[in-house]
Amino acid sequence: MSTTHLYRLPVEQTQWKVEGKTTTAFTWEYQDGSADLLALYGKGKKQQWDAAERLDWSQDIDPDNPMGMPDAHIAIYGTDLWNRLDDKGRAEVRRNLQAHTLSQFLHGEQGALMATAKIVQTAPSFEAKFYAATQVMDEARHVEAYSRLLHDKFHLAYPITPSLAKLLEATITDARWDMTYLGMQILIEGLALAAFQRIRDLSSNPLCAAVNAYVMQDEARHVAFGRLALREFYPQLTEAERDEREEFVVEACYHMRDRFDQRMVWENLGLPVAECMAIVDQSEMMKRFRRRLFTRIVPAVKDIGLWGKRVRRAYEDMGVLDLADVDPAVMLENDNRVADDFDAKRFVRQQLGNE
Repeated sequence: MSTTHLYRLPVEQTQWKVEGKTTTAFTWEYQDGSADLLALYGKGKKQQWDAAERLDWSQDIDPDNPMGMPDAHIAIYGTDLWNRLDDKGRAEVRRNLQAHTLSQFLHGEQGALMATAKIVQTAPSFEAKFYAATQVMDEARHVEAYSRLLHDKFHLAYPITPSLAKLLEATITDARWDMTYLGMQILIEGLALAAFQRIRDLSSNPLCAAVNAYVMQDEARHVAFGRLALREFYPQLTEAERDEREEFVVEACYHMRDRFDQRMVWENLGLPVAECMAIVDQSEMMKRFRRRLFTRIVPAVKDIGLWGKRVRRAYEDMGVLDLADVDPAVMLENDNRVADDFDAKRFVRQQLGNE
């Protein structure tokens, strides 16, 4: 059955095509490139994996709580609205919220697939093209994994949210090669890492947790790719060019922070939308989650040199300026270690099952 029939809104109403100008950059220099980018390319080659083999798709999910997430992480949990729901109603909230989250992951990964293919085409250096080629395969694998999880296990999917679609379109259509890096590698991928981490670390379902752990192992490299490429390029910009990119960062960060209102779910479930959105906006859990979203973005933005007054003021207003001191390399190493731990746990389960 086509995934089209699983969507809560007709795909014909939500799919779209974008027009953009792209300059293809050919390079005939294959030596003396960035050693760091070439090392990342080597890691990208070695860490390729098969979603059909590395993940154990025989594992089932609980239809009442597919990812096995704690109810305390639902924004309306504990409110009068939540308390009025019966067990069936609460199960529908869990299932739909989780399917909505995974659906945005899926759509974001398709956007990343398109953006990275563009980076191969537009990046001016050969080593950046090499690494981006490995990321194209990564993103295709991520689309495969999230699509299979939604199609085969959840049997439910949501269309892309208008806010995510807007950000993806701005990132993909900009003719400047570095803006695709900035929008996708630093901002969208950085935000996604924090969202993936929440599921990886809290989900009690082994399959859902593993999907996010393995995707994170790849995505952490992708953010590192953006940092390496842009911190070499941005010192060459004029003040006006840097200001333009900082303005984009500020606008995109506010946009991403404010888009987690889950309106589509409340509408689909027939719950009072205005009441639900007001609860989400005031929820302490959501405030903590929105802060966590920037744990990967803020240090990366500082690292690439977009650290003018406008950016610092915006991050101070959001309450995330202190995250600038987080070490991205430490987080990258931890993401690698956790993914390897998932492999080790699966090996142990397989051995016990064979005894």
